Amino acid sequence: MFTSALRASLKLQRQGLFRAAALKNGAFASPFAAMNFSANARAAALGLDKFGVTNANTKVHHNLSYADIAKHEDANKEGQFIANGTYTIDTGKFTGRSPKDKYIVDQAPSNKNIWWGDINRPITPEVFDALYDKVTGHYGTAEKVYVFDGYAGANPNSRKKVRIITELAWQHHFVTNMFLRPETKEEIENFEPDFTIVNACKVTNEDYKEHGLNSEVFVAFNIEKNVAVIGGTWYGGEMKKGIFSMMNYWLPLEGIMAMHCSANKGKNGDTALFFGLSGTGKTTLSADPHRWLIGDDEHGWDDEGIFNFEGGCYAKTINLSQENEPDIYNAIKRDALLENTFVIPETNEPDYYNTSKTENGRVSYPIYHIPNHEPTSSGGHPDNIVFLTCDAYGVLPPVSKLSDGQAMYHFLSGYTAKVAGTERGVTEPTATFSACFGAAFLPLHPTRYADLLQQKLQKHKTSVYLVNTGWTGGGYGVGKRMSIKDTRACIDAILDGSIKKAEFATDALFGFSVPKALGSVPQSVLNPREAWSDKAAYDATAKKLAGMFQKNFTKYVSKDHTDYSPFGPKL
Repeated sequence: MFTSALRASLKLQRQGLFRAAALKNGAFASPFAAMNFSANARAAALGLDKFGVTNANTKVHHNLSYADIAKHEDANKEGQFIANGTYTIDTGKFTGRSPKDKYIVDQAPSNKNIWWGDINRPITPEVFDALYDKVTGHYGTAEKVYVFDGYAGANPNSRKKVRIITELAWQHHFVTNMFLRPETKEEIENFEPDFTIVNACKVTNEDYKEHGLNSEVFVAFNIEKNVAVIGGTWYGGEMKKGIFSMMNYWLPLEGIMAMHCSANKGKNGDTALFFGLSGTGKTTLSADPHRWLIGDDEHGWDDEGIFNFEGGCYAKTINLSQENEPDIYNAIKRDALLENTFVIPETNEPDYYNTSKTENGRVSYPIYHIPNHEPTSSGGHPDNIVFLTCDAYGVLPPVSKLSDGQAMYHFLSGYTAKVAGTERGVTEPTATFSACFGAAFLPLHPTRYADLLQQKLQKHKTSVYLVNTGWTGGGYGVGKRMSIKDTRACIDAILDGSIKKAEFATDALFGFSVPKALGSVPQSVLNPREAWSDKAAYDATAKKLAGMFQKNFTKYVSKDHTDYSPFGPKL
């Protein structure tokens, strides 16, 4: 249970008093942040010598305030301030994650738990040590080192202490935005990390062929040593998703569900979860001005309810407008950090419609930039769960209700599209299946997460819906993207309960229940077949997609696990 002290602190937060005092000019600065320490002093106190920080001339900066971070970013010329005071940076050629360069050390006892394959690629302890030596050797000559100490997980009973070591001030800014920040001097002074990421983005591995790796880039995890090293990529999301992957390892082994989802809470305390991959609408749809935002991307579900893993949000900026996404648009201000976003030279303003750098432009900001964020970063057991899918084929309806069995089938299927720019080499949407709507971040086999979710759904009688934010009237290149207005109307009907009053029809192919009418959503949109001018083409495409579902799901049919294949499409 949350401690009484924490409850009192959260009460002050809700009243706005704590934040006003602690966040002025940047929150929760280390008691050492205003001072420069040589490696011999502060680095020794922090135990940084094992990461190579032993040079007496190295300046160590620990948990800087936002005001000090801005000074460092400016002095280092790492990017630029735009007109409203937001700092903007460019991550170079890597504007998305590098999933083919992610590795986990194959070592007992953790190796028996890992879901080995293309997502979790094994490396030997010897190869990891070689990468580690490259990273620590580099930090031995670093002029400046930035150290962030904070938490992953808002529930004190299961949160993990994380330390992120970087060479760039903007990366220190990023993790300060994204993780939960310590709130007292004592927390920082007595901090002992459970896991450390050492980001040496300037280091590349020229020996990658000899090591049997994919490229000179590496994002490598050693679970037994509680450390990860990053080299060759400047993309900030590697640090965020690295810790998320570790939370997805630790928590399920403790009986706690870890989820790639956003979450919000209604005025009556009702909680909703939104599952989906990058670009499917998790951040946009959970930032609802009429509800409290718990978090936009990563959550846990334990015996007490829902809790956020993070202290900030990481939103896509492509085509961002104040009209369609006011909360996110207005969150881009001082202390936010823009990544890979085009800035108009004449006005020094961002142009979110210009994707010449990448379609994966991003902004990170502390969650309190959203006025109606939930200060406790937690909620009760969810009343509703929404599976968001970006259907590149234009077959699925904008909303459908799932039975418990169908919910498990679609959770394990994780159908969506890889949206342009979120990963290297993806330039247009491509149909894909990603287990649990986040296979890229699952160290354990997907059925481990499915079993936990099934238990939660049955115990708390949670309703589950499938919402398509992808195409209607045809597939990608023919149809059009589902409007945010129509998607919002579907979500609103789920959250206010009005969808339960609708008359439903059973989809003959997929088996789920589709509302015949729903508020302002056009009937031609609710029934995707009617939106296609060529009905025969729709039928053929729907059967093609159903076949893809069936083929993908064969990997989950096993005598060792519950068989949910009967709840899939019927050809």
